[in-house]
This record gives sequence, structure tokens and C-alpha cells, in this order.
Amino acid sequence: MLTNNDIPPQFREDKQILAIDFDGVIHDSFNGYGDGTCYGKPIANSIESIKKLSTEYTIIIFTAKAKSDRPLVNGRTGIEHVWAWLKKYEIDKFISEVTAEKSRAKYYIDDSAIKFLNWNDTLKIIEEGKI
Repeated sequence: MLTNNDIPPQFREDKQILAIDFDGVIHDSFNGYGDGTCYGKPIANSIESIKKLSTEYTIIIFTAKAKSDRPLVNGRTGIEHVWAWLKKYEIDKFISEVTAEKSRAKYYIDDSAIKFLNWNDTLKIIEEGKI
């Protein structure tokens, strides 16, 4: 049986990681990408939930805004815009990282996700548009 001591240090965490999508989960991105800034308000209960979850999990925010091929908007990267938004709503101290990468995580919270059980059910969900 694998124990925590068998896991290389770079894969061990004091707290488990929870990866949360930014747009549509934390940030109300009612206008899509829009001008590339973070113009929306917090989704209901997102701030309180992040604060609560951060007591047990290391919180990582993932977003397409953080992609390196995105153009600068008002002289700032998407990551800088997200951090500024998090700071504005005083939740930046509860967030460990903002990234475009899919981080190692115990759970992923994403408004565009399909819970995978098997390929037959997954294809049916996609074909029927029940996402």
C-alpha cells in the first residue's frame, strides 16, 4: 500500500487542492470575454464559500484569462486583472494561485464541466445538449 512517505515531496500538500474556475463560477461574466477585463460582480455566495473552503483546501483559480497568448488589456495581463478583481472583493488572501493550467487537485469546480461516469453517458449528455 502506498503511504504519504512514498509520494515525492513535490506532490504532497499540507492541504488538498481545490481548483475553481473563475468566469461563471466566481466572477459573473455576463458579457463573455468582453473587453478582457474582470467587469462582473461576484456570483452569489462565491466569496463566503471560498473563505470557508480555504480553511481546508489550498484554492487555485483557473481561467482562460490567464493564457499567455491573450493580449494585454490596459497594459495588464489576464492574471493581473483576475488578481486585481480578487483583491477588490477581499478574497485574494484566500487564493494560492491563478493559472490557465489544469492543476493537480482533489476537486474541480467548473460551470462547463461534464461529470464523467462512462463514455456512453458522456456522449449522450453531449448529443442531447444537457450540459
